[in-house]
Amino acid sequence: MNLVIASDHAGFPLKCDLIPWLSEKLGLTATDLGTSSSGSVDYPDFAGYLCGHILEEGSARGILICNSGIGMSISANRYPGIRAALCLFPEMAFYARHHNNANVLILAGGLTAPFLAREIVEMFLSEEFDGGRHSRRTGKVESVPQTTLS
Repeated sequence: MNLVIASDHAGFPLKCDLIPWLSEKLGLTATDLGTSSSGSVDYPDFAGYLCGHILEEGSARGILICNSGIGMSISANRYPGIRAALCLFPEMAFYARHHNNANVLILAGGLTAPFLAREIVEMFLSEEFDGGRHSRRTGKVESVPQTTLS
C-alpha cells in the first residue's frame, strides 16, 4: 500500500511516534512529506503537499496530523478527489472507510494519545469501502449540488 504522511508543528510529535510503528508493527513504509521539526509552520501547506501527492502520484492513502485535526480537515477536503476524515476513535475510522471511502485520515495530535492514534490508524488502513448505496452518496459529494431545498 502506498502511504503518505504529513503534519504541521503541533502534529509533529505524533507523526514521529507513528512512522517507526508503521514500519515495525505493520510492515509499511510511509513517505514523510513534512514538517521535519516542531518549528511553527502553516498546516494548509502540508495538507496541500499530501493531497497533491495522492492525486498526482496515485498514493492509496494518507495521514495528516495537526493539533485539533480541524484545520487539516478543512484544508484537505478542498481538493476534489480527497475524502478526508477526522477520526478521534477507531470506530470513526471504521465508518470513514466503510461508508465514506475516506482516503485521508486526519488525526488530532494535541488530543489523541499515541496508543489511541495507533488503533485509529490500524483500523483506517485495514478496512475497505462497502460500495453499494454508499457509492451513490460519495458520488454526490464529488459533484456540485444542482438543487436546493424549498
